[in-house]
Amino acid sequence: MEGFVNTVTLGYSNLGRLARFAFVALFVAFGLVAVTAQAQTPATGGYVLGVDDAIDVAVFGSPEASVKTRIKFDGTIVMPMIGALQAAGQTNVSLAALIKSKLIAGNFYKDPIVNVEILGYSSRVASVAGKVGAPGLYPLDKPYRVLDLLLKAGWVQGSQVVYLRRASDGKEIKLDTNELVRGAVGKDPFVEAGDTIYVPDPEFVYLQGQVARPGPVAITPGMTLREALAAAGGVTAMGSDKKVSLSRGDAKEVDAKLDMPVQNKDVFNFKEKLF
Repeated sequence: MEGFVNTVTLGYSNLGRLARFAFVALFVAFGLVAVTAQAQTPATGGYVLGVDDAIDVAVFGSPEASVKTRIKFDGTIVMPMIGALQAAGQTNVSLAALIKSKLIAGNFYKDPIVNVEILGYSSRVASVAGKVGAPGLYPLDKPYRVLDLLLKAGWVQGSQVVYLRRASDGKEIKLDTNELVRGAVGKDPFVEAGDTIYVPDPEFVYLQGQVARPGPVAITPGMTLREALAAAGGVTAMGSDKKVSLSRGDAKEVDAKLDMPVQNKDVFNFKEKLF
């Protein structure tokens, strides 16, 4: 009987250890998930000042203590009364609080009101280039995804693809504008300082011959010849959608089918039907 009790006690003891082990493993797993999620979402504390950013420091009621300046290469600014002060790495709010504390500590003011405005962004910007409404440099004053900056830049002009070039490692990421608009999971990354968003020229196929509106047709992802023909208004009364030839690059002209996928710079010729 005593042996049975010891066996049962030992069993419960092992179960307890297993339960504790399982709990610790689960806790660690949740911790890793939380760390991963944190790493994927940028901090939202505001724009972090850096070298060459221009700022306006205003001490209300005291123009002699205020200054408009640019952050020097060593990350400092020079303030009246205070002298050199580290500004790089601060937000405008934290820098204002730091300046206020220095003015109080130096017995210059009892309770000054200090405001810092950013006049020019130079240290943390991203470039938007190519076929957009307003290409240029855009400050990363908060976390931005690719879609956010494209909308600020006036959206894309015709292209169905966008390239995100990372400043950190030179990696180029190809993105689909339709997936950006739909908010597809994992298809709209955050933009980092120094990154470039490039929108190339739109891709076209060319339809000629017996079509309602001959000329270029912008390619959409997965477009077939049937869809390109529909975009061109269909065939004319004299035309046939079964008598179509394709010229692709330097290759020999071949017959084309409506269900075939199109490629950039394809030329399709719709011929007259036989009566």
